[in-house]
Amino acid sequence: MDLPLIYKDIVKILPHRHPFLLVDAITELELGERIVGIKNVTINEPFFEGHFPGNPIMPGVLVIEAMAQVGGVLARLSVAESIKKKGDQGIYFAAIDKVKFRKQIIPGDQIVFELTALRKGTRVWKMKGKAMVNSELAAEAELVAAIGQE
Repeated sequence: MDLPLIYKDIVKILPHRHPFLLVDAITELELGERIVGIKNVTINEPFFEGHFPGNPIMPGVLVIEAMAQVGGVLARLSVAESIKKKGDQGIYFAAIDKVKFRKQIIPGDQIVFELTALRKGTRVWKMKGKAMVNSELAAEAELVAAIGQE
């Protein structure tokens, strides 16, 4: 697989679509271990209209969602063979823990997400994630993804 993965590649891996696909590119990938993804934050994002007029700040919950989507790419690609055998299965956000927001994210920022696998399997993945802006920690969390849970 050639990197970077861009929109046309990401939509083959994740079920999300505009305006809820929050990953623009995957720049690094070590299957089963770690991933780095990018989100370019622009003023035309629909959430900025109401969060907050005159002082646009990316909602923290969407920062964590974008982080989870990057982690979802890692999990889906790492267990691709088992997914092929069992049929296409969804990947779902199962839990978050130890969430901390350190810096506001505003239009013009580029978020670099780095996630590392803490626990991996064919159904459940736990990852530690960081969101960086200009090499500064903006948010961090531990995320759990479940594959095939409806």
